[in-house]
Amino acid sequence: MSRKLTITLLSLALLLGGCFSSNPEDIDVFLKPGQADVTLDDYILQPPDSLTVISSKIPELQGTSSGEPGQTQTIRPDGRVSFENIGEIEVAGKTPRQVAEIIAKKLGELYKLSGDYPVDVRVENQSKYYYVAGMVSRPGAQIFSGRETTLSALTKAIPTNLAWKEKIQVIRPAVEPGQPSKIFALNWKKMFEQGQMHQNVMIQEGDIIYVPPTILASIGLTVAEIVNPILSSASAATAFTTP
Repeated sequence: MSRKLTITLLSLALLLGGCFSSNPEDIDVFLKPGQADVTLDDYILQPPDSLTVISSKIPELQGTSSGEPGQTQTIRPDGRVSFENIGEIEVAGKTPRQVAEIIAKKLGELYKLSGDYPVDVRVENQSKYYYVAGMVSRPGAQIFSGRETTLSALTKAIPTNLAWKEKIQVIRPAVEPGQPSKIFALNWKKMFEQGQMHQNVMIQEGDIIYVPPTILASIGLTVAEIVNPILSSASAATAFTTP
């Protein structure tokens, strides 16, 4: 067991000493916060996003008795929604503006009235995510709104005391097979403690932020992974033999 532990720790130390394949130039594929332009023409609807449709001139879309505006539906797995009197609409793969135009046309045909029918389609995103993993208090898939930055994502995830804050990896996975992913190392300590914002870039749907453990934390976690089962087995054996 000691030999296995020694080999494991040496391998881990060598790995973490210079393992990360990040490239500082890869940050160039990420937009700066001031460059992002999120509009109704950009967002592509997918299940299970929720849509709220509001039209001030159409009674069933003006609001409910409880004060909630319009009608809200969740996109079904088949990509459709169904609204009272309007019927079913294929919305997956379309933008909110395209859906608003389709509904406005259907309303014009339904009520046989001329003129414009202003329709507002509001979206609650439930289909797009970015991911945070590693030494953070709140890991996992996070809802992507289109406005997240590395600063806001890490502030929400909260790196722990075990985090290697100078070596956080921001990863944009390759879109096509065979293409390399884009990865750069982010120094959270300089960003958060010194206000250096040159690495505060926009997160995109599907991006991954990996917060690695420090070398000492990795060694401790590895030792715990090896030792804890032994201690648990010893405790169970002692309890079994104790009269």
